[in-house]
Amino acid sequence: MTIRRLSLPACALVAALSFPVLAQDAKVLNLYSARHYQTDEALYSNFTQATGIRINRVEADDAGILARLKSEGAASPADVVLLVDAARLWRAEADGLFSPVKSPVLEQRIPAKLRGADNGQGSSWFGFSTRARVIVYNKATVSADAVDTYEKLADPALKGKVCTRSGSHPYNLSLFGSLMEHLGPEKTEAWAKAVVSNMAREPKGGDTDQIRAVASGECGVAISNSYYFARLMRSTRPEDQEVVRKVGVVFPNQQTWGTHINVAGGAMARHAKNRDAARLFLEYLASDQAQIYFANGNNEYPAVAGVKAGNPALDALGEFKTELVPIATVGANTARVQQMLDRVGYK
Repeated sequence: MTIRRLSLPACALVAALSFPVLAQDAKVLNLYSARHYQTDEALYSNFTQATGIRINRVEADDAGILARLKSEGAASPADVVLLVDAARLWRAEADGLFSPVKSPVLEQRIPAKLRGADNGQGSSWFGFSTRARVIVYNKATVSADAVDTYEKLADPALKGKVCTRSGSHPYNLSLFGSLMEHLGPEKTEAWAKAVVSNMAREPKGGDTDQIRAVASGECGVAISNSYYFARLMRSTRPEDQEVVRKVGVVFPNQQTWGTHINVAGGAMARHAKNRDAARLFLEYLASDQAQIYFANGNNEYPAVAGVKAGNPALDALGEFKTELVPIATVGANTARVQQMLDRVGYK
């Protein structure tokens, strides 16, 4: 596999991050990662160049990583864990798989609403990039003002037009956990039941599949993470550009509480052996350089305020108001959300 590296001069990176010299036994970092984005290779490469710390990486999906951490227990070699959803981060935190990190750098750069619980010993996890849960619509059959809030997905006018991936997918569980904070449990359940009745087909596929189904006319409207649409915007394939031409994007609830955002984040593993290296790596992920990699590599929004990525797709999508519900609260709601989805038949 060819790896495209977005390189920075090693000397500039060292100066910018002011890395300390670590002891020889801290020169290896064991990373368990649910991120499978090719451009992340540049993150790891530049960190190693700047610090001399070699990264041993194990990749799996979030569920596989959490199962492995539980199975390994105190014998786990993991130092840092990277996951890609608030619900998964919260679950790992609740299961005691993380070790709190006290870091002035992370506390200053990562907003409190994008961090896990802090019991006085530091936050249990940190969000390093965000993605918006947007609504996409077929411009020929649906108007933007008909889908400018999440609540309108339950409008009878959209009967037979709504498509989503599985309601039990963590991206949707997190969105619905957010709605529970805004609407309350009873109204959220009624909303979910109405969305099911509006569906064009049973939930299936991923977010890109939903966008393509909207473009083809199979669906009139769908929910997607913003970076999936941004990927299509940046694609040079004619068929992808045709999808972009046919589909519009709405950042919902701009006149009320703001659009739901989710995070990709990281934490120090509970039984980390190389703790100094783990903290250093987490701080590196909050650096301007790493934040720009997240934005340009996978079309995610930087978690650190003021970082300008210069991603043309994100620039074209424009600025938007985000909700203020703490990500940790959203994650904590997901178990109740799953029970709600089971009751209303949201597959």
